[in-house]
Amino acid sequence: MLTHAFLIPLIMAVSFVVILAVGKRLPKGGAEIGIAAVAVCFVLALATGVGWIQRTESPPPVEHSAQEASSEGSAAAPGEVRTAAAEGSEEGAGAGEVHEEIPPVTRSITWLQNGGQEITVGTMVDGLTAMMLVVVTLISLLVHVYSSDYVAGDRRFTHYYAFLSLFTASMLMFVLTENTLQLIVGWELVGLCSFALIGHWWEEKPNSNAALKAFLVNRVGDVGLLVGIITLYFAAGGTFDIATINEMANTGEISQGLLFVASCCLLTAVMSKSGQFILHTWLPDAMAGPTPVSALIHAATMVVAGVYMVARLYAVFWHGLNIGGTNINVLAVVGTVTLFFGALLAFVQTDIKKVLAYSTVSQLGFMVMALGVGAWTAAVFHLFTHAMFKACLFLGAGSMSHACHHSFDMVKDYGGLRKHMPWTFRTFLVGALALSGFPLLAGFWSKDEILAGAGQLGDGGYPVMLVVGILGAMGTAAYMTRAVWYCFYGEPRGAAAAHAPHESGPRIVGPLILLAGLAVVVGFTNLPDTGVLSWVPEGAALRFEHYVEPVTPAFPSEATVGPDFGHPEFSIVIALVSTAAAALAALAAYLWYWRGAGPHGLTQRSRVARAGYRLLENKYYLDTLYETVIVGAVKGPIARAANWFDQHVLDGVVNGAGTSSKQVGRWVYDHVDQGVVDKVVRGSGLGAEGSGQLLRRGQTGKVQTYGAYLFGAATVLAAVFVIIASAS
Repeated sequence: MLTHAFLIPLIMAVSFVVILAVGKRLPKGGAEIGIAAVAVCFVLALATGVGWIQRTESPPPVEHSAQEASSEGSAAAPGEVRTAAAEGSEEGAGAGEVHEEIPPVTRSITWLQNGGQEITVGTMVDGLTAMMLVVVTLISLLVHVYSSDYVAGDRRFTHYYAFLSLFTASMLMFVLTENTLQLIVGWELVGLCSFALIGHWWEEKPNSNAALKAFLVNRVGDVGLLVGIITLYFAAGGTFDIATINEMANTGEISQGLLFVASCCLLTAVMSKSGQFILHTWLPDAMAGPTPVSALIHAATMVVAGVYMVARLYAVFWHGLNIGGTNINVLAVVGTVTLFFGALLAFVQTDIKKVLAYSTVSQLGFMVMALGVGAWTAAVFHLFTHAMFKACLFLGAGSMSHACHHSFDMVKDYGGLRKHMPWTFRTFLVGALALSGFPLLAGFWSKDEILAGAGQLGDGGYPVMLVVGILGAMGTAAYMTRAVWYCFYGEPRGAAAAHAPHESGPRIVGPLILLAGLAVVVGFTNLPDTGVLSWVPEGAALRFEHYVEPVTPAFPSEATVGPDFGHPEFSIVIALVSTAAAALAALAAYLWYWRGAGPHGLTQRSRVARAGYRLLENKYYLDTLYETVIVGAVKGPIARAANWFDQHVLDGVVNGAGTSSKQVGRWVYDHVDQGVVDKVVRGSGLGAEGSGQLLRRGQTGKVQTYGAYLFGAATVLAAVFVIIASAS
């Protein structure tokens, strides 16, 4: 399957076409096609993962050219990548140490030729690709099954399943791409499908507005994507190949200045697609779409596309932003700001889906921060674990909405649901605990690794990011405790009290149970074996890192950039501090909501507290800035000013030019045409007439007269000849 991985997105693309063609005539409205297709793709993704594990355990020999192999007069053996220590550095793990290279499996065909240059399309499969294939197909499969109950009877049921298939195909193509040009295509297709699914119920204006907002905000970031990829294309000597670009960045063949420009431009695209401040505002509004779509977007597809792109082009960001040699850079700052301020916004939401949306913003901030501090594996590992418990939480929210008259207002319409929906309660609680970093659950291991990376990697570590990361973990625990209280405890309110809620059916509960189980166990795939966990057997430790982290000259590992790159060791201090801080925040929320402790009514008594709450309630006024100030100005005073300029300046210039031309034309007609040209023409006519009259008088009809003319002409001619002869 490593060489035939292209079949996976192809099957989903064919599913899209078939569902649109015949779906309405099938008993299940096309759902059976979509479910069958994604189930086959999940099996193929697992086969791809198994194939990659086998390749990792038994790497193929890699032949290097003599130039690549030589270093200080020595050569690396085939299948090995030399470390910086082998080149004379004393800081490596040991002089002459080598690491086996595990090249990705690539397959490509020529798409077009231009000026002697071939542009290809194809696939590149490595550990990162294999992991993403499994995650995308698994979450998509569960969403397909879940949707067969959740959206049953929908007015566009077949259309919904068709676009689910295309959405999945787009993301699968995106993660398989082997060049940046193909990456753009997958990136844009993911955005197009999200637009269609967010606006699935487009008859309601808020839904269509949300879809348009997502589409337009992402176009802002896409400008940065295009500029960044164009910069890399020319900087790399005219190639779109991702592996080549990364390797050239690693070897210094691309200047740091160009890499910095490209990194900043690409980061703009990440900010929009992956919901980073200040381009995150579309993501909470995207909750207007069906809940299964929200789960797919937030867990495995659109919003993780930006994180995946940074991970895939990591050498560009590593060297462009000097990640290993500083303790602050723009990538880490963007992620840190996002994780903290996103967590704060979740506190003031009453819509359970928007709580989870801002939670996703915050967790994406954790991933971007991890990439910014050099913790590549921690970032990708958190992407992996987050997909499980965030999908569980979103689908749990849909289950509650299903039972509460399609309301998501947890403050007005929920409460006491644990008694009526025991499985939804249990699975949601597991997801909430995993998200909050409860010890031994998936989120604990991945989040702790990120915090350890902030504390240990870089030039002296990233202490500011470590502190803010712990504060973000506290916020996560607190807002999820608040959400669990409003949803499952207290007395039933609103729809929960009026409609006698009941547990959802097996097609909804089944995916919830599976995802909750995965949220418990997937964290153990990357158990550390350092510090107090040094007892973990080598064969059971860091399996995720071993299989997913690239080992090639194109990746900034210890083998390619030296000891600046490293993996954080498990720190019991950081783990205990972050866990205690999160537990303290959860306890404070428990005392506030369950026990009624704390200064309730603080916003009524304190002007500062009221201003802070209003700031959060208005989402830092970013929507006001975009929609009222910027868009309002474009539609209002700027539009009016442009109209005035058009009417009074441009039209004045055009009308003035026309008037001036008319006046010049009149003067030319009166003075030049009539006064000069016409007089010359009339004068030539009169001259011709006079000469004609004169010649006519000479026509007498007498032979003597003509003879005289001939004699005179001969005399004149003879005189001319005499003059010419005398002159010569």
